[in-house]
Amino acid sequence: MLIKGLDHIVLTVADIETSMRFYERALGLQRENFTGPQGQARFALRFGEQKINLQDRDTDTPTKAGVPTRGSADICFVASVSLDQVIEHLRNEEIKVEAGPVPRQGARGPLRSIYIRDPDNNLVEIGEYAT
Repeated sequence: MLIKGLDHIVLTVADIETSMRFYERALGLQRENFTGPQGQARFALRFGEQKINLQDRDTDTPTKAGVPTRGSADICFVASVSLDQVIEHLRNEEIKVEAGPVPRQGARGPLRSIYIRDPDNNLVEIGEYAT
């Protein structure tokens, strides 16, 4: 196998600031600003050793997906606290849980997951591994 992990993904969003606030509030991700390959301001959300880079239709970068599309992502995060705590946090933040808790199969084994939607209608799964 030539790959050992995932460094980042890129989400195309309608409004970078709105998405930053949502992921900070909903999941506690940390905002990061960085400089792109052509010196332009770029934006990311960091969690652990990974991050989500955000781009909008005006983001100028030489390496972009062929058809960057808002609302086409389906991503799964592993919770650092119990899923019940995540659900309570989302309830307190008035963020609707679309589905779950439901059983799923993750990369490392069985998951118990919930689903929410971000401002661009991306599907966001949050799971905890069975103990």
